[in-house]
Amino acid sequence: MTGQRIVVLGATGHVGTYLVPRLVAAGHSVVAVSRGLREPYRPHPAWEKVERVELDRVAEEAAGDFGARVADLAPDVVVDMVCFTRDSAVQLVDALRGRAELLVSCGTIWVHGPATAVPVAEHEARAAFGDYGIGKAEVEEHLLAESRRPGGLRSIVLHPGHITGPGWRMINPAGNLDLDVWERLAAGEPVLLPGLGLETLHHVHADDVAQGFQLAIERQGQAAGESFHVVSERALTLRGFAEAVAGWFGRAAELRFAPFEEFRARTSPEHAAATWEHISRSPSASIEKARRILGYRPRYTSLEAVAEALAWLARAGEVDLGGREPALP
Repeated sequence: MTGQRIVVLGATGHVGTYLVPRLVAAGHSVVAVSRGLREPYRPHPAWEKVERVELDRVAEEAAGDFGARVADLAPDVVVDMVCFTRDSAVQLVDALRGRAELLVSCGTIWVHGPATAVPVAEHEARAAFGDYGIGKAEVEEHLLAESRRPGGLRSIVLHPGHITGPGWRMINPAGNLDLDVWERLAAGEPVLLPGLGLETLHHVHADDVAQGFQLAIERQGQAAGESFHVVSERALTLRGFAEAVAGWFGRAAELRFAPFEEFRARTSPEHAAATWEHISRSPSASIEKARRILGYRPRYTSLEAVAEALAWLARAGEVDLGGREPALP
Protein backbone atom coordinates (compact mmCIF):
# COMPACT_ATOMS: atom_id res chain seq x y z
CA MET A 1 0.00 0.00 0.00
CA THR A 2 1.31 3.46 -0.88
CA GLY A 3 1.93 5.86 1.99
CA GLN A 4 -1.16 7.41 3.53
CA ARG A 5 -1.70 10.35 5.84
CA ILE A 6 -2.59 8.75 9.17
CA VAL A 7 -3.83 10.70 12.17
CA VAL A 8 -3.32 8.85 15.46
CA LEU A 9 -5.46 10.02 18.38
CA GLY A 10 -3.81 9.24 21.72
CA ALA A 11 -0.51 8.79 19.90
CA THR A 12 1.84 8.89 22.88
CA GLY A 13 -0.01 6.28 24.95
CA HIS A 14 0.80 2.61 25.47
CA VAL A 15 0.05 1.43 21.94
CA GLY A 16 0.76 4.67 20.08
CA THR A 17 4.31 4.61 21.43
CA TYR A 18 4.93 1.52 19.30
CA LEU A 19 2.45 2.17 16.48
CA VAL A 20 3.73 5.55 15.34
CA PRO A 21 7.29 4.31 14.58
CA ARG A 22 5.80 1.30 12.77
CA LEU A 23 3.70 3.54 10.54
CA VAL A 24 6.61 5.85 9.78
CA ALA A 25 8.82 2.88 8.88
CA ALA A 26 6.07 1.64 6.54
CA GLY A 27 6.21 4.92 4.61
CA HIS A 28 3.15 6.68 5.98
CA SER A 29 2.86 10.35 6.90
CA VAL A 30 1.85 10.43 10.56
CA VAL A 31 0.11 13.12 12.58
CA ALA A 32 0.35 12.37 16.29
CA VAL A 33 -2.49 13.90 18.29
CA SER A 34 -2.42 13.98 22.10
CA ARG A 35 -3.97 16.04 24.86
CA GLY A 36 -0.58 17.39 25.86
CA LEU A 37 2.85 17.18 24.32
CA ARG A 38 3.82 14.22 26.51
CA GLU A 39 6.64 12.14 25.15
CA PRO A 40 6.05 8.48 24.21
CA TYR A 41 7.07 5.74 26.62
CA ARG A 42 10.14 4.88 24.61
CA PRO A 43 12.24 7.15 22.39
CA HIS A 44 12.56 6.41 18.69
CA PRO A 45 14.09 8.48 15.87
CA ALA A 46 10.87 8.06 13.86
CA TRP A 47 9.22 10.69 16.07
CA GLU A 48 11.40 13.34 14.44
CA LYS A 49 9.43 12.76 11.22
CA VAL A 50 6.03 13.02 12.88
CA GLU A 51 3.74 16.03 12.92
CA ARG A 52 2.67 16.70 16.52
CA VAL A 53 -0.71 18.23 17.32
CA GLU A 54 -2.02 19.10 20.79
CA LEU A 55 -5.79 18.66 21.13
CA ASP A 56 -7.90 18.32 24.28
CA ARG A 57 -10.60 15.85 23.28
CA VAL A 58 -12.81 16.38 26.30
CA ALA A 59 -12.91 20.15 25.90
CA GLU A 60 -13.28 20.02 22.12
CA GLU A 61 -16.08 17.45 22.28
CA ALA A 62 -17.91 19.53 24.85
CA ALA A 63 -17.79 22.42 22.39
CA GLY A 64 -18.87 20.13 19.53
CA ASP A 65 -15.65 20.78 17.62
CA PHE A 66 -13.48 17.69 18.09
CA GLY A 67 -14.55 15.74 15.02
CA ALA A 68 -14.16 18.77 12.78
CA ARG A 69 -10.72 19.51 14.20
CA VAL A 70 -9.61 15.97 13.34
CA ALA A 71 -11.16 16.10 9.88
CA ASP A 72 -9.37 19.40 9.22
CA LEU A 73 -6.07 17.52 9.56
CA ALA A 74 -6.96 15.94 6.18
CA PRO A 75 -6.42 12.28 7.13
CA ASP A 76 -6.71 9.31 4.85
CA VAL A 77 -6.90 7.12 7.95
CA VAL A 78 -7.71 7.93 11.58
CA VAL A 79 -6.55 5.63 14.37
CA ASP A 80 -8.54 6.31 17.54
CA MET A 81 -6.95 4.93 20.69
CA VAL A 82 -9.04 6.96 23.12
CA CYS A 83 -12.75 6.63 22.31
CA PHE A 84 -14.83 5.44 25.26
CA THR A 85 -18.46 6.34 24.54
CA ARG A 86 -20.93 6.11 21.68
CA ASP A 87 -21.48 9.89 21.70
CA SER A 88 -17.74 10.41 21.23
CA ALA A 89 -17.70 7.96 18.32
CA VAL A 90 -20.76 9.58 16.70
CA GLN A 91 -19.18 13.03 16.74
CA LEU A 92 -15.99 11.76 15.13
CA VAL A 93 -17.72 9.60 12.51
CA ASP A 94 -20.09 12.37 11.48
CA ALA A 95 -17.15 14.69 10.87
CA LEU A 96 -15.03 12.12 9.01
CA ARG A 97 -17.76 10.71 6.77
CA GLY A 98 -16.83 11.61 3.19
CA ARG A 99 -13.54 13.18 4.30
CA ALA A 100 -11.49 10.14 5.38
CA GLU A 101 -11.16 6.63 4.00
CA LEU A 102 -10.93 4.61 7.21
CA LEU A 103 -11.33 4.77 10.98
CA VAL A 104 -9.57 2.16 13.12
CA SER A 105 -10.71 2.21 16.75
CA CYS A 106 -9.33 0.61 19.91
CA GLY A 107 -11.88 -1.46 21.81
CA THR A 108 -11.31 -4.06 24.53
CA ILE A 109 -11.93 -7.75 25.11
CA TRP A 110 -14.12 -6.60 27.99
CA VAL A 111 -16.91 -6.03 25.45
CA HIS A 112 -17.66 -9.75 25.89
CA GLY A 113 -18.24 -9.74 29.63
CA PRO A 114 -18.13 -13.23 31.20
CA ALA A 115 -17.58 -15.89 28.54
CA THR A 116 -19.71 -19.01 28.26
CA ALA A 117 -17.05 -20.88 26.24
CA VAL A 118 -13.36 -20.16 25.74
CA PRO A 119 -11.47 -18.98 23.90
CA VAL A 120 -14.21 -16.49 23.01
CA ALA A 121 -14.53 -15.48 19.33
CA GLU A 122 -15.44 -12.07 17.96
CA HIS A 123 -18.87 -13.10 16.66
CA GLU A 124 -20.13 -14.33 20.02
CA ALA A 125 -22.79 -12.46 21.96
CA ARG A 126 -21.86 -9.40 23.97
CA ALA A 127 -22.58 -9.41 27.70
CA ALA A 128 -20.57 -6.33 28.65
CA PHE A 129 -21.00 -4.79 32.09
CA GLY A 130 -19.46 -1.78 33.81
CA ASP A 131 -19.09 1.66 32.26
CA TYR A 132 -15.87 0.82 30.42
CA GLY A 133 -17.00 -2.45 28.86
CA ILE A 134 -20.47 -1.18 27.99
CA GLY A 135 -19.09 2.03 26.51
CA LYS A 136 -16.64 0.17 24.31
CA ALA A 137 -19.34 -2.28 23.19
CA GLU A 138 -21.56 0.63 22.16
CA VAL A 139 -18.70 2.23 20.24
CA GLU A 140 -18.06 -1.05 18.42
CA GLU A 141 -21.74 -1.47 17.55
CA HIS A 142 -21.97 2.04 16.12
CA LEU A 143 -18.75 1.86 14.10
CA LEU A 144 -19.45 -1.51 12.53
CA ALA A 145 -23.00 -0.53 11.64
CA GLU A 146 -21.67 2.68 10.09
CA SER A 147 -19.08 0.75 8.12
CA ARG A 148 -21.64 -1.63 6.63
CA ARG A 149 -24.22 0.90 5.47
CA PRO A 150 -24.02 2.46 1.96
CA GLY A 151 -21.95 5.62 2.03
CA GLY A 152 -20.79 5.00 5.59
CA LEU A 153 -17.31 5.56 6.91
CA ARG A 154 -15.33 2.32 6.72
CA SER A 155 -14.34 1.26 10.23
CA ILE A 156 -12.39 -1.49 11.97
CA VAL A 157 -12.36 -2.23 15.71
CA LEU A 158 -9.47 -3.99 17.46
CA HIS A 159 -9.95 -5.47 20.92
CA PRO A 160 -6.75 -5.77 23.00
CA GLY A 161 -6.40 -7.56 26.30
CA HIS A 162 -4.41 -6.28 29.29
CA ILE A 163 -1.88 -4.06 27.51
CA THR A 164 1.59 -4.66 28.90
CA GLY A 165 5.04 -3.23 28.25
CA PRO A 166 7.93 -1.27 29.74
CA GLY A 167 6.98 2.09 31.16
CA TRP A 168 3.90 1.36 33.24
CA ARG A 169 2.45 -1.06 35.81
CA MET A 170 0.75 -4.18 34.49
CA ILE A 171 -1.86 -6.56 35.87
CA ASN A 172 -0.31 -9.01 38.32
CA PRO A 173 -1.31 -12.62 39.17
CA ALA A 174 -3.84 -11.36 41.72
CA GLY A 175 -5.59 -9.39 38.98
CA ASN A 176 -4.60 -5.91 40.18
CA LEU A 177 -1.72 -3.41 40.15
CA ASP A 178 -0.30 -4.10 43.63
CA LEU A 179 3.50 -4.09 43.26
CA ASP A 180 3.86 -6.06 46.50
CA VAL A 181 2.61 -9.17 44.68
CA TRP A 182 5.65 -9.17 42.39
CA GLU A 183 8.01 -8.64 45.31
CA ARG A 184 6.50 -11.45 47.38
CA LEU A 185 6.64 -13.91 44.48
CA ALA A 186 10.28 -12.99 43.79
CA ALA A 187 11.14 -13.50 47.46
CA GLY A 188 9.24 -16.78 47.83
CA GLU A 189 6.80 -15.27 50.33
CA PRO A 190 3.10 -16.24 50.59
CA VAL A 191 0.72 -14.59 48.12
CA LEU A 192 -3.05 -14.60 48.50
CA LEU A 193 -5.13 -15.28 45.37
CA PRO A 194 -8.91 -15.19 45.02
CA GLY A 195 -10.98 -18.31 44.43
CA LEU A 196 -9.02 -21.36 43.37
CA GLY A 197 -6.65 -19.33 41.20
CA LEU A 198 -8.27 -20.73 38.07
CA GLU A 199 -9.68 -17.41 36.87
CA THR A 200 -7.90 -16.08 33.79
CA LEU A 201 -6.08 -12.99 32.53
CA HIS A 202 -5.16 -12.28 28.92
CA HIS A 203 -2.19 -9.96 28.50
CA VAL A 204 -0.74 -8.57 25.29
CA HIS A 205 2.42 -6.60 24.63
CA ALA A 206 1.76 -3.05 23.43
CA ASP A 207 3.87 -3.67 20.33
CA ASP A 208 1.72 -6.65 19.38
CA VAL A 209 -1.37 -4.44 19.62
CA ALA A 210 0.45 -1.92 17.44
CA GLN A 211 1.15 -4.73 14.98
CA GLY A 212 -2.58 -5.42 14.83
CA PHE A 213 -3.38 -1.79 14.04
CA GLN A 214 -0.74 -1.63 11.32
CA LEU A 215 -2.06 -4.82 9.73
CA ALA A 216 -5.64 -3.54 9.87
CA ILE A 217 -4.58 -0.45 7.91
CA GLU A 218 -2.59 -2.48 5.42
CA ARG A 219 -5.44 -4.99 4.90
CA GLN A 220 -8.34 -2.59 5.20
CA GLY A 221 -10.01 -4.01 2.10
CA GLN A 222 -10.54 -7.34 3.88
CA ALA A 223 -10.90 -5.95 7.41
CA ALA A 224 -13.35 -3.04 7.09
CA GLY A 225 -16.60 -3.63 8.92
CA GLU A 226 -15.04 -6.21 11.25
CA SER A 227 -13.67 -6.45 14.78
CA PHE A 228 -10.63 -8.44 15.85
CA HIS A 229 -9.06 -9.63 19.09
CA VAL A 230 -5.41 -8.67 19.49
CA VAL A 231 -4.03 -10.57 22.47
CA SER A 232 -1.24 -13.05 23.15
CA GLU A 233 -1.54 -16.64 21.99
CA ARG A 234 -2.93 -17.90 25.30
CA ALA A 235 -4.51 -16.57 28.47
CA LEU A 236 -3.09 -17.42 31.91
CA THR A 237 -4.76 -18.70 35.05
CA LEU A 238 -3.93 -16.71 38.18
CA ARG A 239 -2.30 -19.81 39.69
CA GLY A 240 -0.21 -20.61 36.62
CA PHE A 241 0.80 -16.98 36.25
CA ALA A 242 1.97 -16.75 39.88
CA GLU A 243 3.88 -20.03 39.68
CA ALA A 244 5.67 -18.88 36.52
CA VAL A 245 6.69 -15.55 38.04
CA ALA A 246 8.07 -17.19 41.17
CA GLY A 247 9.99 -19.60 38.97
CA TRP A 248 11.76 -16.71 37.23
CA PHE A 249 13.54 -16.11 40.55
CA GLY A 250 14.21 -19.75 41.40
CA ARG A 251 11.30 -19.90 43.83
CA ALA A 252 8.35 -22.20 44.33
CA ALA A 253 5.23 -20.09 44.62
CA GLU A 254 3.77 -20.04 48.15
CA LEU A 255 0.13 -19.52 47.25
CA ARG A 256 -2.88 -19.16 49.51
CA PHE A 257 -6.45 -19.13 48.20
CA ALA A 258 -9.59 -17.54 49.58
CA PRO A 259 -13.15 -16.87 48.43
CA PHE A 260 -13.37 -13.41 46.95
CA GLU A 261 -15.15 -11.84 49.92
CA GLU A 262 -12.34 -12.99 52.20
CA PHE A 263 -9.77 -11.82 49.64
CA ARG A 264 -11.51 -8.42 49.56
CA ALA A 265 -11.37 -8.10 53.32
CA ARG A 266 -7.62 -8.79 53.32
CA THR A 267 -6.79 -6.45 50.41
CA SER A 268 -7.00 -2.70 49.97
CA PRO A 269 -10.29 -1.47 48.45
CA GLU A 270 -8.48 -0.20 45.36
CA HIS A 271 -6.74 -3.50 44.63
CA ALA A 272 -9.77 -5.62 45.54
CA ALA A 273 -11.94 -3.61 43.13
CA ALA A 274 -9.42 -4.11 40.32
CA THR A 275 -9.20 -7.83 41.04
CA TRP A 276 -12.99 -8.17 40.84
CA GLU A 277 -13.08 -6.28 37.52
CA HIS A 278 -10.65 -8.81 36.08
CA ILE A 279 -11.72 -12.14 37.58
CA SER A 280 -15.43 -11.48 37.09
CA ARG A 281 -14.70 -11.46 33.36
CA SER A 282 -11.81 -13.97 33.31
CA PRO A 283 -11.08 -13.27 29.64
CA SER A 284 -9.64 -15.78 27.23
CA ALA A 285 -9.91 -14.56 23.64
CA SER A 286 -9.28 -16.28 20.33
CA ILE A 287 -6.95 -14.67 17.77
CA GLU A 288 -7.90 -17.04 14.95
CA LYS A 289 -9.83 -14.38 13.04
CA ALA A 290 -7.01 -11.83 13.31
CA ARG A 291 -4.52 -14.48 12.27
CA ARG A 292 -6.59 -15.50 9.24
CA ILE A 293 -7.65 -12.10 7.91
CA LEU A 294 -4.96 -9.73 9.16
CA GLY A 295 -2.00 -12.08 9.32
CA TYR A 296 -1.60 -11.20 13.01
CA ARG A 297 1.23 -13.08 14.73
CA PRO A 298 1.95 -11.90 18.29
CA ARG A 299 5.66 -11.75 18.98
CA TYR A 300 5.26 -12.06 22.76
CA THR A 301 3.57 -14.63 24.94
CA SER A 302 1.74 -13.29 27.98
CA LEU A 303 4.68 -14.23 30.19
CA GLU A 304 7.28 -12.69 27.88
CA ALA A 305 5.37 -9.42 27.79
CA VAL A 306 5.08 -9.35 31.57
CA ALA A 307 8.74 -10.25 32.12
CA GLU A 308 9.92 -7.34 29.96
CA ALA A 309 7.64 -4.94 31.81
CA LEU A 310 8.63 -6.28 35.23
CA ALA A 311 12.32 -5.88 34.41
CA TRP A 312 11.62 -2.24 33.55
CA LEU A 313 9.80 -1.68 36.85
CA ALA A 314 12.82 -3.08 38.71
CA ARG A 315 15.28 -0.89 36.81
CA ALA A 316 13.06 2.14 37.44
CA GLY A 317 13.10 1.44 41.18
CA GLU A 318 9.33 0.87 41.37
CA VAL A 319 9.64 -2.72 42.54
CA ASP A 320 12.31 -4.50 44.63
CA LEU A 321 13.15 -7.89 43.16
CA GLY A 322 16.18 -8.46 45.34
CA GLY A 323 18.59 -7.19 42.70
CA ARG A 324 17.49 -9.79 40.17
CA GLU A 325 15.57 -9.59 36.91
CA PRO A 326 13.08 -12.13 35.57
CA ALA A 327 14.77 -15.16 34.01
CA LEU A 328 12.39 -17.02 31.73
CA PRO A 329 13.17 -20.73 31.24
